[in-house]
Amino acid sequence: MTDEKRHAPATLRNRQPLLDALRPYLPETGLLLEIASGSGEHAVFLAENLPGLIWQPSDRDEEALSSIRAWTAEAALSTIRPPLLLDAGDPDTWPELTPDAMLCVNMIHIAPWSAALGLFTGAGRLLRPGAPLCLYGPYKRGGQHTADSNAAFDADLRARNPDWGVRDLEAVADLAADHGFAPPLTIEMPANNLTLVFRKSQ
Repeated sequence: MTDEKRHAPATLRNRQPLLDALRPYLPETGLLLEIASGSGEHAVFLAENLPGLIWQPSDRDEEALSSIRAWTAEAALSTIRPPLLLDAGDPDTWPELTPDAMLCVNMIHIAPWSAALGLFTGAGRLLRPGAPLCLYGPYKRGGQHTADSNAAFDADLRARNPDWGVRDLEAVADLAADHGFAPPLTIEMPANNLTLVFRKSQ
């Protein structure tokens, strides 16, 4: 299974800042559903450092699921469940879980807007009032990029797929409000990224 492990270079750079940002806002115990877990590297690192949480990774891509299985098999952590096949953009097919928190790292800009719609629809249905939904990645603020590097990244994403792109923070917050979430706590992160912590308000 080792050959199936995928490597996301940015993970090594951002995993500790992400852990530091998330730790105060995630519950100490319970079930965390991670949407679009990608390679699985974040799942393993965060689960190792948040041992009270049961980690449920997921992804829509079969190669990603194989990578998650390989990373988690190597880590041999009893707190990580086998990954679920889950399409963020199709919340009607999500399993009926009752997570105590949800996490989505670097997805909504490398996916059509329908994936963000599905993410908040599904999270709004599954999360109980007060439970956090945490997002990480680059965002525009007030319709403007926060750094030249983000503008260049956005242009590259849109050249690869016109349905992709760095999203407006205000548009994401409005979408969240439509699904019962309070305005986000916004945490500045390295490399011009943000961690957003939404809480289910109703």
